[in-house]
This record gives sequence, C-alpha cells and structure tokens, in this order.
Amino acid sequence: MNNKIKAAVAGAVLASASVANAGITWDAGEWTVDMFGNVNSFAIVSDASDSTAVSGGLGQAKDNDDTSTFINTGLLPNFMGFTATTRQNDLDTSITISFNPGGSSANAASGGSTEENRQAFLTFGDKSWGSFKFGKDLGIFGSTAILNDMTLLGVGAPGATNGGGNTTLGRIGTGFMYADWQGQIAYTTPNMNGLQLTVGIAQPWNALSSTTNNVAGAANVSATSSGSTDQFSYQAQGSYSWTGDFAGKVWVGGYSQEVTGLNAGGDETATAFEVGVSTSISNINLVAYAYSGEGIGTTFLLKDGFSTDGKKRDSDGGYVQATYVIPTGTKLGVSYGISKLDDNAVDAGKSLVEENSMLTVGAYHPLTKHLNLVAEYSRVESEAHDTTSDVENDVFSVGAILFF
Repeated sequence: MNNKIKAAVAGAVLASASVANAGITWDAGEWTVDMFGNVNSFAIVSDASDSTAVSGGLGQAKDNDDTSTFINTGLLPNFMGFTATTRQNDLDTSITISFNPGGSSANAASGGSTEENRQAFLTFGDKSWGSFKFGKDLGIFGSTAILNDMTLLGVGAPGATNGGGNTTLGRIGTGFMYADWQGQIAYTTPNMNGLQLTVGIAQPWNALSSTTNNVAGAANVSATSSGSTDQFSYQAQGSYSWTGDFAGKVWVGGYSQEVTGLNAGGDETATAFEVGVSTSISNINLVAYAYSGEGIGTTFLLKDGFSTDGKKRDSDGGYVQATYVIPTGTKLGVSYGISKLDDNAVDAGKSLVEENSMLTVGAYHPLTKHLNLVAEYSRVESEAHDTTSDVENDVFSVGAILFF
C-alpha cells in the first residue's frame, strides 16, 4: 500500500486533527475544511461445506454444500467525512462528522441499504501538551490492530451472507476484537520522539449474547439484562514508532468495564490487554498481534463474555500477517488469525463457539494513486465446544476501492 493510500485509509477510518487526510480542502473564513472518504464495492462468493451451526460462529452454516453470492461493501464502509480545523487562543480545534451509506440491498423496492453515522466529535489541544477528544469515534482498545489489518482494503470474513449489511467483518473476530465506534472523552499526549499515549473513558455497554446459531453480527445479538450505568469503560493504548530503513511501531493497550445485573445480581469487571508490532523493511511489512481478556467475549466487546450463571468467560487470540509489494506496485499478502472463547461449567453440551479462525490471501493493486483493485480468498472456520458443531466457508471476492 503506498503512502497516499495509507493516509486515505487512516483518514477514512480514524479521522482526527492529528491525521493527514488525503481529501479535498478549502478555506472558509477562519476555518480549513477537509472533505474525505471512499467508495468501494465487491462481488463476493461464499461456499459453505456441510456443517452444523455454531452459536457465535462467523461462518454461514448450510444443511448441504451451498453457495451464497452478493455484492456489498468490504470491511471499510462507504465513507463521506468532513473535518473543519482552526487555531484560536493558542489552541488547535476541530470538528469531524461522517456519513456511511451501505452498498447493498437484499430485497426489491427496499429503498436502499443501511446507513450509519460513525463519527461526530470535537478535538482541541496543542502540539506542546497534547489534545483532547469529545464525542463518537473509533474506540481506543483494538484500534491499531484493525488499522494494520490488510483486509481493511478488502472483504475478509463476509458476516451476513444475504446482502444488505453495511460492511463485511474483515478480520474482526478472527484475530482481534472490534474497536467499534464509541462515545468517548480521550486525551492523547504529544509525540515524544516516537512515544505516545492515549487514555480515555467511554460509554459503558450492555453485555450481549448470541440469539441464533448463525452469523455473529448486529442482527444476531441482543442485549441481556447485564449492563453498567454507574461506571464508564476505561481504555488506554501506548505506542512507540520509529523510522528509517527498518521502520516500525509497537503498541500495548488495555480495556476495563464493570458489568452489573448478572445472575443473582452479581457484578463482574471485564478486562483485556493487547500487544502488537508492525515492521517494514524495503517492500516487506510484517505484523504480529495478540490479546487476552476476561469477560470481554469474542468478536464484539462484551458479546458472549458471560455464561448464564453470570461468570466470566476467558478469551484470547491474535493474528500474523506478511505483505510484499512487487515491482508492478501490487501488494501481495497472507494473514492468519484466531479468536478463542473458553466455556464454563453451565455451557457443557451447547454449541457455543470455541474458536473462529481465518486464513486470507490477497492481492491489492493500485490502478491509480487513489484507486485499488482487490482480489481475496479467505478460509473461515468456526468450531464449537460440543465438538460436533462446526462451520467452514471458502470466500472469494473481487472489487475496487477509491479514496479521495
């Protein structure tokens, strides 16, 4: 991925005053306005083997070998964002708002696809002491893991295979937890010779549980009576970056939220930790990442993190990735990741997911400095604790993504 595409990806996923968006800018009085975004679309074919559905699994279970086809956006949603920045009273201030229309409709006369508004936040600060963020944006914990995922330009795991969804899953749930889009107040230190730290509080969320034995997605989870209203969630991430012929970044992060109203009125605290490294030398980039938690569940934060008796389930996972840019400019990549969820005594005999894994091979060709053509193959597997339920999908996709 060339530097301009990298900047565009970062801008589309994590727009802020500190990110150099590759967009369209103009001056409006005391303000500088930046309009940025992307549009992408993929033809996706998912072939399922004979399988038994897994509760919390990421594959599409079929009674017999079957194929699903659909056209949708990839892991990145279609994105239209606006950031306005100015400096007043020795403060750099900005606002960012984005709109995210989906790219698929599953039914005739449905009027279009789903639409989201993932960002609405303000920032203020100065390069000498750092900056504050107030509002809705990509979460802190897990954010660097998703920004380094090569399927960010592609499809990865498809998620719901009937079309109509806003995005696919990429490697979410098969190597890292979804950072998601959260209301938050966060502080980021200035860059101190490559060292930087972000800490913040976020809207506390309800625990979620799978309601079907199908795909783990927003349509297949529901809030339980477990939640938290008396404490925020707490998140942090620290990183160190360096440049040169051997450039890279290492990062560590943490997450904590109290979950109340569990079985018999008990309270628990969901916690997680992460560590990752991304290095580049010549045309080669290598990424390794791992996380571990208690009560955080799998795929989405707090999803299936607690058993019906209110006890925390342990979970962990990670992914490794290698990409190489050949002389034509095409980036070739391979990655493998896995997310595991332990069971508790009351889960015995149930089809609760034990692990979701995915192997992805992809080719990402920059037809222009803003336009990429993409082809991917992914093997998605889900296994349950009952040892009889499993799901296996072969996913093929081709498409294009254009940044501005």
